[in-house]
Amino acid sequence: MATMIPRSFRRTCRSILFSAKSPPHGSLLPSIRQQRRWNTNHRTSVGGGNDYQFGPSTDLQPQPSTQKWGYVEDMAAPGGDQTGGGIRGSGMYHGSPGDDDGNGGGNGGGRGKPPPREEDDKKHKLKRTAWKIFESAATTGASLAILGLAGYSYHKYYKRLVLQKIDNAFKQGDPALNMATAGNSDSEEPWYPEPFDSSTKHPTHFLPVMLEAQDRIDSIVSGKEEGHYYLLIGEKGTGKTSMLLAAMHKTKGEACSIMEAHADPEIFRIRLGKALDFEFHEDYIGSLFSIRGPRDTTALLDIERALNKLEKVALTRRKASGKPLIMIINSMHLLRNDEDGKDLLELLQQKAESWAASGLVTMIFNSDDYWCWHRVYERLKQYGSRMELISVGDLSKGKAITALKNYRAKFKHEMASIDVLERVYELVGGRLAFLNKVAREEDMIAKCKEICKIEKTWLLNKCGLLGSAMDDDVMDQQKFASSAMVLVKYLVDMEKKDAGECGHYNPEVGHELPEVPLYRARQIMTRTEFIEEFDHLNIFTIDSKARVRADSVPMQNAFREVCGEPGFAQYLEDTLERISEIESLGRTKELTIKDLWYGGKYNMVVKNYKGSVEKSVHFDVTHGDRENRKEEGKDDS
Repeated sequence: MATMIPRSFRRTCRSILFSAKSPPHGSLLPSIRQQRRWNTNHRTSVGGGNDYQFGPSTDLQPQPSTQKWGYVEDMAAPGGDQTGGGIRGSGMYHGSPGDDDGNGGGNGGGRGKPPPREEDDKKHKLKRTAWKIFESAATTGASLAILGLAGYSYHKYYKRLVLQKIDNAFKQGDPALNMATAGNSDSEEPWYPEPFDSSTKHPTHFLPVMLEAQDRIDSIVSGKEEGHYYLLIGEKGTGKTSMLLAAMHKTKGEACSIMEAHADPEIFRIRLGKALDFEFHEDYIGSLFSIRGPRDTTALLDIERALNKLEKVALTRRKASGKPLIMIINSMHLLRNDEDGKDLLELLQQKAESWAASGLVTMIFNSDDYWCWHRVYERLKQYGSRMELISVGDLSKGKAITALKNYRAKFKHEMASIDVLERVYELVGGRLAFLNKVAREEDMIAKCKEICKIEKTWLLNKCGLLGSAMDDDVMDQQKFASSAMVLVKYLVDMEKKDAGECGHYNPEVGHELPEVPLYRARQIMTRTEFIEEFDHLNIFTIDSKARVRADSVPMQNAFREVCGEPGFAQYLEDTLERISEIESLGRTKELTIKDLWYGGKYNMVVKNYKGSVEKSVHFDVTHGDRENRKEEGKDDS
């Protein structure tokens, strides 16, 4: 078991061992004897020394890793009287091994280097604390600087990427244009009979004939005509969207984008983002750098952000190319006539007005219904000075026959006879949507009759009459239906009155549908709020001149058939009378005196101040002949 070696003795030995000169106190033997004497007096000590200890062979075993130089306190024998090796009192000083004095500077009298003062120790600790604080602050500052630099760099990169993506959306190619031409390769051209009629000019995949407004649409889409924004209005199936796609096809979609409107503002926002290639910061990862992105807001604010980004791109492209961007919004009539729809329409109109004034973006609104244009005009005419209206209607007879002939050649690769083409035009008119459907069928006449039957069924489903036997619960719906039928009858009677020798159809001129001004139509129906709903249901149409007529030639044919049915006028009159009766019952208050039932009566007496009876009044009911009153039609019950 190892024994504890006094620290003072170990220091003495270490000084003697590493001294290059002879020991000043003679040999090492007295020191060894002194150590043995100390061990004899302290036999209960256990453990080992820190610097040197005797091993199994009782030889000194140095441990260089624990050697210390300088002032060391003697904790084993404070105030001791050991001599030699520089030991004296409470400590000694050991010089380095390379000192010239050989014994490390110890002289036995305690005359070594004085111990460090307490002030120096405090200064040393303060310097170490200050250095640690500085090191922590520098590390934190460097981390924050790197994080801030990375976040700022990403933020600038993301904003530049957003503008670049929007700019790419207005380069050649558009998703809507690609979808429209997906079924046709660039090398394929539709087959048309030769020679072409002069009115066809250059048929395309979109239109079989050149429409009247095509040249102006081409000029607008190509950027040659600027300084205005446009509202394209016309009935469904007249070729408005086809004209826009044909104009985009000629420019390959350069500087042009098209989108479909929707009644829900959220879906409108998504479709606008798709058209502009704008993600509304949904792919923004700035939160990784503690940078907060745009807060969650309404769809209207997101649309405002997207249009602001579009404005920045338009400024850059305007300087580069000198032409405005073209933004087309299709199906504007789908926007609801409520607060959200009005706010969205006002936002779009304000942007269109400012962009038209600066020449940055030309906006084109496409609508099937009059009410959309009417609302824009009525609400914004006070400060909307740059909107222009382009009306698109059915084809004239010559162009309709040419279009039908080209459609038939494209789909069936055959030439139809002129008699069949004339008959088709007589039944369905010059509506491109109907001509397209008819040209794809083997029997075109049968298809025309089917279209007319479908239109008649649609009219009766929405505006069918119930007559005098209707219940009072359906009075509101019958008000709507009877208003439509009153106007239908008026238009049919007007057509019969104005018809000449040829009847309602003149083969030389073509179809001329009867029409009345909007205010006159409201007077005929005696209601003002129903006409917009009729326009939305494609029963009547209101053109840009505020004139009301049947939505199409097949619908006018349905008007004639409905009014030509036996007893229609009387049936309509009975329905109107029943509505009046129900309304009269709702406005009438009935007072019943039960005491007069079964021959009862009232006797009233008038007395003066003395209590004398001055007069008496008798109030009773005389039963009349009920059967006779029923025959005379005077029964009030």
